[in-house]
Amino acid sequence: MAQPIEETLVQVLERLKKAGFTLDFNLEPECIHCTQENLRLNPEDFEIVETVRLEGMSDPDDNVIVYAIESKEGQKGVLISAYGVYAEDSTSAELAAKLAVNRDA
Repeated sequence: MAQPIEETLVQVLERLKKAGFTLDFNLEPECIHCTQENLRLNPEDFEIVETVRLEGMSDPDDNVIVYAIESKEGQKGVLISAYGVYAEDSTSAELAAKLAVNRDA
């Protein structure tokens, strides 16, 4: 569930890292990808444990959502996404739906 937070992005990332979310994921058209481990997870291979919405006070371009992600094999990491990225045409419908379920919670 998205939490109304007054944390900064750095504080959120530090908190999640302490909780074991140490991998960095990037959004790809069909999956999320961690270059550190050369790990690709399809929507059915992971769960979103927590979402945190951060809103830029002065610049709407600073709006991001941080997803705390855990794979079915137990790997934990974060995906940082601009608010509109899940609507991009390059993202598969399955991946966009997975991210959208948690973004407005």
